[in-house]
Amino acid sequence: MATRIDEDYQQLKKSVHTFLIERLDEEGVEVEKSTRDALQSFVQTSVSQYIHNHRIPLAAPDQNTLTKEILDEIIGFGPLEPLLADDQVNDILVNGALVVFVEIAGVLQKVQTRFIDDDHVLRIIRRILAPLGRRLDESSPMVDARLPDGSRVNAIVPPIALDGPSLSIRKFSDRHLSAVDLVNGGTMTSECLDTLISVVEGRRNLLVSGGTGTGKTTILNMLSQYIPKDERVVTIEDSAELQLTHPHVVRLETRPANTEGTGKITARDLIVNALRMRPDRVVVGEVRSGEIIELLQAMNTGHEGSMSTIHSNSAKDALVRIETLLAVNGYDAGERAIGRLIGSSLDIIIQLSRLPNGRRLISEVVALKPTMTDPYRMESLYRSPELDFSSAPEEPL
Repeated sequence: MATRIDEDYQQLKKSVHTFLIERLDEEGVEVEKSTRDALQSFVQTSVSQYIHNHRIPLAAPDQNTLTKEILDEIIGFGPLEPLLADDQVNDILVNGALVVFVEIAGVLQKVQTRFIDDDHVLRIIRRILAPLGRRLDESSPMVDARLPDGSRVNAIVPPIALDGPSLSIRKFSDRHLSAVDLVNGGTMTSECLDTLISVVEGRRNLLVSGGTGTGKTTILNMLSQYIPKDERVVTIEDSAELQLTHPHVVRLETRPANTEGTGKITARDLIVNALRMRPDRVVVGEVRSGEIIELLQAMNTGHEGSMSTIHSNSAKDALVRIETLLAVNGYDAGERAIGRLIGSSLDIIIQLSRLPNGRRLISEVVALKPTMTDPYRMESLYRSPELDFSSAPEEPL
């Protein structure tokens, strides 16, 4: 609002909001049982009344903006509403009251959106979490949850968050990119697509590797299109994001502990159970802990064509990360035995990268061709023509 100092406007907004809450209480208006039109009329009248009574010089367009923002405070998620409604925004990152970033087309950018103060941020976070029955306070300062629309929410508050409440929202999109979209968008070439189709149809066990925001879930969704329709697929995720276009899918999701600290269901628990459900393939949204042990054993015992993703910056780093996960989660075996387990279980690694301009692409597809002396010997099936691999030195694992 260019005609007013932002700080003054935020204080005005806070005062009007407080006034409106009092009026709602006085009039006995129940927000949950009122229509949007009725609430909008009530808010508009209340804002006009407050502006008139306090003789605040506010132009009509600015008053309309204030009315809309107050309505968002009453029935929505406050300053986040315009960002949630913007289809171009993929991620919303709130770093305290005054700093908000969004990710659009793979690029993070700061936006003008702001909150009044830390209490305002907390109020919105709790409103987001309320329907989910999740608790967020000093004794339980971290929450990771999924909204009813599939969006992922992570919130962390003081004393853990030193600079004020932090909120991260990864918006769910029901529009999933097809293979044609990915080829036309430059994520992969037609040659790469042909390679991936043969990998999936050939029931090769594969791992999609990449950093944060490189599109691992997108690739996993796309690959699912080529799983034969007569196969049974069981998916396991921490937060359900996969939307497999397949007629025979059973979706499982982990569960955190309740407020008493009981009832937790881990990905490892679900993989063990999934193997009793007669799956042809097991698809794990991401391996990050002890579930890697059960997944590798599943891949090695009749569930060929299983898939997962892992956070890693290269195919070789992915293997090192698997070794680390096995070690820290109690897989008691020597180095050679671990190498043989990984080499005999995993067939393909699909490595994803993100360019400086935000564009995501498949940088490399490698096949593991283990030998007696080298369980991690790799053979390149595809390399992106846009990336120069010649300058990267070959480093032994």
